[in-house]
Amino acid sequence: MTSSTNLARTVSARWPGPQLVSNTQLEVAGLDHRAVTAAVRAGILVRVRRGVYVRRDVWQGMSSWERDHLQVEAHWLATGGRSVYSHVSAARLLGCTVWDSGSEVHLTVSYSASTSSHSPGVKPHRLVLPEGDLVDAALSSGRRARTTSIHRTVADCARILDLERAAVIGDHALRIGASVEGIRAAAERTGAVRGSRRIERLLPLLDSRAESPGETRTRLALAAAGLPTPQLQFEIPTAEGLFRADFAWPDVMVILEFDGEAKYFDYRPTPAVLLEERRRESALIAEGWTLVRARWAELSVPGTIPAKVLAAFDRARKLAA
Repeated sequence: MTSSTNLARTVSARWPGPQLVSNTQLEVAGLDHRAVTAAVRAGILVRVRRGVYVRRDVWQGMSSWERDHLQVEAHWLATGGRSVYSHVSAARLLGCTVWDSGSEVHLTVSYSASTSSHSPGVKPHRLVLPEGDLVDAALSSGRRARTTSIHRTVADCARILDLERAAVIGDHALRIGASVEGIRAAAERTGAVRGSRRIERLLPLLDSRAESPGETRTRLALAAAGLPTPQLQFEIPTAEGLFRADFAWPDVMVILEFDGEAKYFDYRPTPAVLLEERRRESALIAEGWTLVRARWAELSVPGTIPAKVLAAFDRARKLAA
């Protein structure tokens, strides 16, 4: 048996329990600095942040967005929980879906701070926050981190992210209880600062009915192309049961379904679910609906999805003629 195997067994037997652990926790468990360093070199542990570790098998089993979330928790553990997390980091801790917004840890501080005054991968934002804009969010360890409120968080994200990425967070925030009025009020409490126009541009576009980043991005693409506004989550009774369309234009009998979530969420529908879905689709087509599908990759090619919808409009009109 190799020394690496023995070390792996020792680490597994003495691991304190949570996903993330600090040097202090490891020392208490009987893993001193030399053992931890050897475990990192052997690929048994991953150093997420200085003095904070996770087992490599756990790290490798995580998606990229789960790792980004873990970076925030690692910062909390490394710094003793003294920071106020904001922007994208607060969105993660508050349970909002975050798409492609980087792995930096965002903090709001009340003093003038440069990026160099913080550890690598940390982005400080200077702002004095009223107490009403602060909340506590649960960490995976069961402990609590101080973050900006959901309304403040959406407003802050709108200031630094492009429209698509901010809308993904904003749509999800509305689904879990935020309101457009609350976001606007949080922004107004800050006053006239950089990014205020971005917030005003974002707010009219948010919709709590969007159920995924793909649906949010698709909705924005359709609006940017000047297509008629669709009805979201439109329910249609069929002979095979109730069908809920992601996007529907009832006046022309066209439905758009977004199929790209598997790539983002690692979700795969079962064969039984797929069969039931196909049966309902066949029932819809038999009743005169035209159905078109969009994929995640198509969102990266401007105009692709709107063009498919316009083509479906033409097919639907020909069928109705």
